[in-house]
Amino acid sequence: MSSFRTLDNLEARGKRVLLRADLNVPMQNGVISDTTRIERVAPTIKELADKGARVIVLSHFDRPKGKVVSSMSLRPIAERLGEVLGTSVKFASSCEGSEVEAEVAALKDGDILVLENTRFNPGEEKNDPEFAKALAKLGDVYVDDAFSAAHRAHASTEGVARLLPSFAGRLMQAELSALSAALENPERPVGAIIGGAKISTKLDLIGNVIEKVDVLFITGAMANTFLAADGVNVGKSLQEADMHDTARKITQIAKDKGCEIVLPVDAVVAREFKAGAASDVCPIDKIPADTMVLDAGPKTVELINQHLAKLKTLVWNGPLGAFEIEPFDRATVAVAQEAARLTKDGKLKTIAGGGDTVSALRHAGVVHQMTYVSTAGGAFLEWLEGKLLPGIEVLKATSHELGLG
Repeated sequence: MSSFRTLDNLEARGKRVLLRADLNVPMQNGVISDTTRIERVAPTIKELADKGARVIVLSHFDRPKGKVVSSMSLRPIAERLGEVLGTSVKFASSCEGSEVEAEVAALKDGDILVLENTRFNPGEEKNDPEFAKALAKLGDVYVDDAFSAAHRAHASTEGVARLLPSFAGRLMQAELSALSAALENPERPVGAIIGGAKISTKLDLIGNVIEKVDVLFITGAMANTFLAADGVNVGKSLQEADMHDTARKITQIAKDKGCEIVLPVDAVVAREFKAGAASDVCPIDKIPADTMVLDAGPKTVELINQHLAKLKTLVWNGPLGAFEIEPFDRATVAVAQEAARLTKDGKLKTIAGGGDTVSALRHAGVVHQMTYVSTAGGAFLEWLEGKLLPGIEVLKATSHELGLG
């Protein structure tokens, strides 16, 4: 973290702190269905308020496309934030202009004010310099605690950071530390579980990971394409016939790099994809032509777990099968629980992320037993792909200018 200023470097008392959070929480019928993102940013807000900062929270919510959409207001989320923090949280019905400036001016040390959805302004997603200036006018310093929005070069994630002294919040700090421990400076041997439906959506990810890990477990429907490319009859399983050459090239590159690729050796197959469907376990080279692979089999689970016992670090993105429907969740649950056990025993560092992965680990009951589970979604995937994230790069740049990186 030497290339970033953190809250340890910030004298917060009396400062107007513009805090970029990610309060883009799932909501159904006007009710917040998952408060994870609120809970994760709460420690940074509390620390700043306790230190006497005047905390001004910025966030987007949903996709209003530069227009005011009442159903996408942050007001109910600000109320829930107050409940999570156990303190009063004020709300401003805009995020720029004289009225907001007056509300900010009225803040006392320790007060918390949530501004309205930044995406109500068309300048947000365009990273408009004038909108960034309007936001920067409200603060003395900027704290970014929204790694999950760091892959967007928007006014509130990148533009403002160029105009104010900028710092990483505690959630951002934890995320960056975990990611560094995963691939940039991992304890070896290091492995990665990469699953999903299609190779075509994860080419950049696989290409970057192969360069950095010792063993790569390819799972989910994506594994079917690799198997089919190797001459295995995968029946009616989902696979990409036009990606066979690509799969073979990936296998060769991995071999050249000294990265072992592990594919399923058995599978759970069924003739229909529905809950409780009749299923069988068969060796990977004996899949009936009228069935589809919906999960990894017990021997594959055993093989993966044997590898896990030898690893020091595991990066996980993607389930092993169609975990949403029983009985096709068994392999994902079994491997997740073994990874959690090894982590608890101090033998393995586990860093996981991506929407399906978080859901799968939650289903397995092990989210809180992993070393770190990222809720960042797109930003986590782009980081795994080796891409530069604008929100991170600007923090590095502004810290470097001050001789901190």
